[in-house]
Amino acid sequence: MSKQWLAALPVYNEVGYVDQVLDEVLKYAPKVLAVDDGSNDGTGELLDERTDIAVVHHDKNRGYGAALRTAFQYAIDEGYEFVVTLDCDGQHQPQRIPRFVSACQNADIVSGSRYLKTYDGDSVPPAQRLFINKQITKTINDLFHWNLTDTFCGFKAYRTSSLKQFNITVDGYAMPLELWAQAAMLGMKILEVPVPLIYLDEKRSFGGALDDGGVRLAYYNKVIDESVQAMLAQGFTLPKPASNCGGECP
Repeated sequence: MSKQWLAALPVYNEVGYVDQVLDEVLKYAPKVLAVDDGSNDGTGELLDERTDIAVVHHDKNRGYGAALRTAFQYAIDEGYEFVVTLDCDGQHQPQRIPRFVSACQNADIVSGSRYLKTYDGDSVPPAQRLFINKQITKTINDLFHWNLTDTFCGFKAYRTSSLKQFNITVDGYAMPLELWAQAAMLGMKILEVPVPLIYLDEKRSFGGALDDGGVRLAYYNKVIDESVQAMLAQGFTLPKPASNCGGECP
């Protein structure tokens, strides 16, 4: 018999946030997993002191996508029906977790959107990151005949049976783009739900040359193209113009 659901957080060098965020997540989630992606600032030691969560450590920093892949596999192996993912830097509000779980009863993936609704106190997003998000979101929508508004929000819920169909290989921040391509070509149902726009890490590094916006945008488009080509090579086809994005996706 499957367990119901799990909240999972990829964690890398969040020593200043991790305990506070996990304490809040535990108010809304029956089970919590932290994937420590090779932290070297004491985060891993803080996690190991806790007895109220599960922890998986990567022996070195492998990337955001790799941490999520570990979380997905844990949810599958442990028999959870759903997994909610959120960041550990304070940008996602744990009190919204139950809404994601509820919405996922009728979807394969529920994705948070910072642009579906305006909330009091919303941050002003860094201009370069907003531009890239809009460009990539348009590319995703044009390719798959979707109406997504935010392709990069890490606050998501997944049906674990759907996760079993994915073959995610991208380790870094471009991982969601590979996931979207596979989800679209597998015919999965996607819902978006609004979340506040909170930016606390405006100086985030995307890794070396990817800190350059032009380089990053080109790389993201390359990941989309390669992900689509990989699915086509397996006999999958691009969706026809009849969106499989429903519910609160506009």
